[in-house]
Amino acid sequence: MKIEGKDYKTIWLKDNCVKIIDQTKLPHKFVIKDLKTVKDAINSIKTMEVRGAPLIGATAAYGLVLSILENNDQSFLKKISEELINSRPTAINLKWAVHRMMKKIAGVNSDKILEIAINEAKEICEEDINFCKNIGLNGLKIIEEIYNKKKKPVNILTHCNAGWLATIDWGTATSPIYHAHKNGIPIHVWVDETRPRNQGANLTSYELNEEGIKNTIIADNTGGILMNRGEVDLCIVGTDRTLANGDVCNKIGTYLKALAAKDNNVPFYVALPSSTIDWETKNSKEIPIEERSSDELSEIEGVDQNGKIIKVRIYPQKSKSMNLAFDVTPAKYVTGLITEKGICEASENGLKELFK
Repeated sequence: MKIEGKDYKTIWLKDNCVKIIDQTKLPHKFVIKDLKTVKDAINSIKTMEVRGAPLIGATAAYGLVLSILENNDQSFLKKISEELINSRPTAINLKWAVHRMMKKIAGVNSDKILEIAINEAKEICEEDINFCKNIGLNGLKIIEEIYNKKKKPVNILTHCNAGWLATIDWGTATSPIYHAHKNGIPIHVWVDETRPRNQGANLTSYELNEEGIKNTIIADNTGGILMNRGEVDLCIVGTDRTLANGDVCNKIGTYLKALAAKDNNVPFYVALPSSTIDWETKNSKEIPIEERSSDELSEIEGVDQNGKIIKVRIYPQKSKSMNLAFDVTPAKYVTGLITEKGICEASENGLKELFK
């Protein structure tokens, strides 16, 4: 996808250095950052310089490449793999990518291990690009159907950032939107601000602007009244972990959007690559829900009059706050799951049928 008319991916390897777009600086500054060590990779995940389940997984894969360059020892790699998995616990792609990489390099001759690791990390990235592109083509059918009925711009509500900045390219929830736009279907996107880190306002709106797609940022609690007024045709969100029964774990606030959509008969779809499916966990209460620093709530970041990015405190000094990063939307509130293989019911039978 594009930034200032130039094509970018979110992560790439150049001269044994991993390059990322530092998303903590967006939308105010566009900064390409170098990850030179595995500690850099772990820090980039923890501090959300990279975020989004697929991109976190890819960063972890490249983190293992950097660890091989640092110390090509199996016990060291095992220790590092555990540190990578623990860097952000909720997104299943992280664990999936690390296990995939470790399986590939286990017992490999030291002369070949770096080449094999690099190729596998690149394969994970290319696979995600293809998955996300196909998610878009499958989701496009839903948007086309709505447009053919109403013959007016399709209003889509999304939450957080499940755009190309959360993947390698295309995005998950945004991929159908980008494909619809490229096919000439008029689109307008309601962009949830998504407190506390404002990924909707800072990232989703930013990338939609760069692609020339009309969008409007709204406060997180505005979606309900817009649905009630008939101003939302469709909700599409991403997911950090989807269980085999169709329950969806995503950015905090997703559950409330699903409830509002259900009450107002608005289709509520979840877009995801198969790497985000947790086939093992049976009960959503077993999902580790990340609790992040309360500073993310009490402090807000912006640009001052001199163009400098600053933080200011917005809560009373003595007030306590709790910052849960994710919630779980039960499958019964999900209209369907949009995957690279097609669209299915959010249920065990639906997923098993699609992923035989």
